[in-house]
Amino acid sequence: MKEEYSNQQRRWYDKDPVLSQAVRTLEHSDDQTQIRIALNLIKIIIEHNIEEEKYEAVEDIINAVGSGLDDNRKGRWYDIDTTLRTAMNMLQNCPEATQHLIAKEMAKMVVDKIKTEDSDDDEE
Repeated sequence: MKEEYSNQQRRWYDKDPVLSQAVRTLEHSDDQTQIRIALNLIKIIIEHNIEEEKYEAVEDIINAVGSGLDDNRKGRWYDIDTTLRTAMNMLQNCPEATQHLIAKEMAKMVVDKIKTEDSDDDEE
């Protein structure tokens, strides 16, 4: 059952301000950064779910990744790339408490990536 959102929270990630800001920053990052962070997100989400003993086998992880993915859906900014879409789908299917924890880690990854890019630009 899908929740109905107010005009201010029309996207699933807008319920959490930290998550919303992290996703917004990710959306405006370059493609390479988006893919790198998406791969890290997938890893973090799997680790969180293993710690919580949500997954008992690799098949459980594969089924969780595949559930809810619609190959024909291309309307969202993250639907363009399969890796990014998978990461965002996995994040969407996490409990809100886990989303908040992961949002903090995601925000840190984005900031670290921006700092790395800025220091690389300074060296040139």
